Amino acid sequence: MTIRNHLHAAAGRCAVAALLILTFTQVGLVIAQEDADCLSCHEDRSMEGTRDGRTISVFVNGKVFAGSIHAANGCISCHADLAEAEFPHAEEVAPVECGTCHSDEQEEESKSLHGRAAERGDRLAPVCKDCHGTHGILPKSDHNSPISALKVPFLCGKCHQEGSTVMTQRTIHQDNILENFSESIHGEGLLRKGLVVAPNCASCHTGHSILPHTDPASSIARTNIASTCTQCHGEIEEVHRKVIKGELWEKEAHVLPACVDCHQPHKIRKVFYSQGMADADCMRCHDKPDLKASSDGRSLAVAAAALARSMHAKISCSQCHSEVNASKVRPCETIVRKVDCSSCHAEINLEFSASLHGTRAMEQDPNAPTCKECHGDHEILGKRNPLSKTFPTNVPDLCARCHREGQKAAVLYTGIEHEIIERYTESIHGKGLMKSGLTVTAMCTSCHTSHNVRPRSDSLSSVNRDNLPATCGTCHHGIEDQFEKSVHSKRVSKSDKPLPVCDDCHTAHKIRRADEEGFKLTIMQQCGRCHEAIAKTYFDTYHGKVSQLGYTKTAKCYDCHGAHDILPVADPNSHLSRENVVGTCRKCHEGATRMFAGYLTHATHHDPEKYPLLFWTFWGMTSLLIGTFIFGGIHTLLWLPRAFRYRKLLKETHDKIRNGRLSGAPEGGADPGERDPGSPDAGQPEGNREKNDGGDNG
Repeated sequence: MTIRNHLHAAAGRCAVAALLILTFTQVGLVIAQEDADCLSCHEDRSMEGTRDGRTISVFVNGKVFAGSIHAANGCISCHADLAEAEFPHAEEVAPVECGTCHSDEQEEESKSLHGRAAERGDRLAPVCKDCHGTHGILPKSDHNSPISALKVPFLCGKCHQEGSTVMTQRTIHQDNILENFSESIHGEGLLRKGLVVAPNCASCHTGHSILPHTDPASSIARTNIASTCTQCHGEIEEVHRKVIKGELWEKEAHVLPACVDCHQPHKIRKVFYSQGMADADCMRCHDKPDLKASSDGRSLAVAAAALARSMHAKISCSQCHSEVNASKVRPCETIVRKVDCSSCHAEINLEFSASLHGTRAMEQDPNAPTCKECHGDHEILGKRNPLSKTFPTNVPDLCARCHREGQKAAVLYTGIEHEIIERYTESIHGKGLMKSGLTVTAMCTSCHTSHNVRPRSDSLSSVNRDNLPATCGTCHHGIEDQFEKSVHSKRVSKSDKPLPVCDDCHTAHKIRRADEEGFKLTIMQQCGRCHEAIAKTYFDTYHGKVSQLGYTKTAKCYDCHGAHDILPVADPNSHLSRENVVGTCRKCHEGATRMFAGYLTHATHHDPEKYPLLFWTFWGMTSLLIGTFIFGGIHTLLWLPRAFRYRKLLKETHDKIRNGRLSGAPEGGADPGERDPGSPDAGQPEGNREKNDGGDNG
């Protein structure tokens, strides 16, 4: 469908525009188009036109164009032939000439392989829009741009990957270009690690002046390749070996050889030369066991077998001892500085330099550890090698060389932690590592890091209070998640007082199993350091009193509140929320009910405001008990004198009866006047008794 036919088909949408166009064309006026005028038609997705006899889409996305770096220029700034054209314009329009604004780039591109191919009519030759786009052109700093650093390999790969039309129909001397680049050190840095500073295709071949390596003006020509590489590798002369296969690698002073002689053009990783020859030159002297330094007498012998086992076995001597001068009889006589490990391990060196060890080393402290004290010098073994000093089971002994009580680091230490190595050995971590051989168990470097060791007071320290939960969370990930949601987390609670972290409950080095009886009993005291008032009320309860007797099966703080997931009671996820409290009690009391769970666990008779009923009941009963004892005591005291008198009288009476003092009768006979109280004469006068006797007789 042509533009005019399309306008007729969309007459309802463009009726007003068509009427204006017709009016102006009838009177012979020329219309100067605005972007809105162009987009009134070109924003229709079904809009089509013709070019070279082919039907093409002429749809333009207005929003995409508005985000382009050309948005401020307007349509006719690129389509200059339409600047004074009538509206609607002719279907066949002239190609956009980018060189109008970008003359330098156009000049470079016209001389390049791409430009020359386009000039001779090669249909596969790329033009500006193939790389930059048309209406949605973005700057290379925009990650959505096809020419952004991370996308350049894929852009070039459209034509230069294996199997593409260009690779199969044109003569390209390199093969597997994209695949080789993706496996190279450059490709890994760019595509896998996202390092936008890593080289991409345009870094070596340039963006527009792409020439074959046989062209003297090419950026990859043999005479220019070193300059191209040194744009990134500025210190290439200092870090490279000075001798390759027994010869100076620089034939002329400060004239670099072609980098591609040793490094493959795209798969830049492995080298084509053997590093053994340079080492052999060094070992002519250093393999002698009795070789010693003339200055201080230290041994300079290097065991070839030890070096062969080292992680640096494939690295030549001169790469570490970079000050050697092959022109000297003794190439090493020019060495004045110690080996600088940072030339290869730059990131690690940055960490170490900022650490406590590194700062002391920079201050020339003789007690400060250096790389070789921990890793060795020539026989450097990987940390996965059981013979390595940095193998997990060997790390505690390695650190103990300085940090054991009495050693140089322990003597300088002013903190509160002592017997660190001994406590660690007794901890759950130490036993797991050193007795059970669990190499995944936490060791010194797991908490303090390997190279960035900082004091606890440093906010960047891995063992700083603010960072400790994350440090422990590297192994105890699930626990960290629980803790970060609890009331002890800084994310949840805002308090002027320091909130507890891992080592407040578990200690720093002597970390015991949480199911040990000793830990269960001491944890109550640890909770009480912050929750002193609540701890006192707990020890007033049945649970607390039984705990004080040494029983570990009774409920402790963490049995009810949780250990790491302590939440407010109002939180539905809390162990003590209304929804969960019965289940919490049932962990010990299987038959617990809702009424049972209503037990006041921390109730105390010492708090009249919170528990007034208990307070007054306690003191009422106590007062009654004390009053009873007081009344009884007074009654007893008042009765004592009478009791003593009765006791004395009773004793006297018993004495008289025993001694016969009441009647005076002779021993062995009864007193004549003594009568049986039950007889008829009892209580009668003596005369009457005689009369009675006489009467009876008569």
